[in-house]
Amino acid sequence: MKIAIIGAGNVGGTLGAAWARKAGHEILFGARDPRAEKTQALVQQIGGKARAVSPADAAASGDFIVLTTPWPAAEVAIRSLGNISGKILLDATNPLAMGPDGLGLEIGHSISAGEKVQGWARGASVFKTLNTTGFGNMADPVFNGVKSVMFVAGDDAANKPKVIDLVASLGFDVIDAGPLRNARLLEAHAMLWIELSLKRGLGRDWAFARLRR
Repeated sequence: MKIAIIGAGNVGGTLGAAWARKAGHEILFGARDPRAEKTQALVQQIGGKARAVSPADAAASGDFIVLTTPWPAAEVAIRSLGNISGKILLDATNPLAMGPDGLGLEIGHSISAGEKVQGWARGASVFKTLNTTGFGNMADPVFNGVKSVMFVAGDDAANKPKVIDLVASLGFDVIDAGPLRNARLLEAHAMLWIELSLKRGLGRDWAFARLRR
């Protein structure tokens, strides 16, 4: 399977390496400058399962598109993909911005980043996922034999099982979080992880998990 990852930073690079290593998927990094030294170093690190191309070429060839850019770059990145009608897009962004109390969510009560992404990605099936933990946990989501949890929210019931399987292949315990509007809940959940990690002393090496009685 071909996965187009838009953005080759910490999240995109980690996801690409994990999907190539754990599931054998082919990774297409969609980058503004595919020949940039950092991007090429990432491709070489992953090996023959990865290459860097333009965002439009990655989106056209990918069975899935995964958006991992910083939030301020998300709209421009999506518009650079060209016609993605009919494509499946996983939105891993969070609408982070600096405010009077430091880092927080720019939007969230009446609309989410996921819903805005759906508006920009016309004709695509957008799913909110891979946004509620740090990139280190995406590389290794299992803690002492317990899978950490990852949520998937989206409106396309026919394609949601495919997205759940793709996310589960990373090693997560995946939960269907309902329709895309519930991205508002997942982005707030992400902000809680960020708050506890960066401001409340937990650090980055922890994650949420599902427990049942």
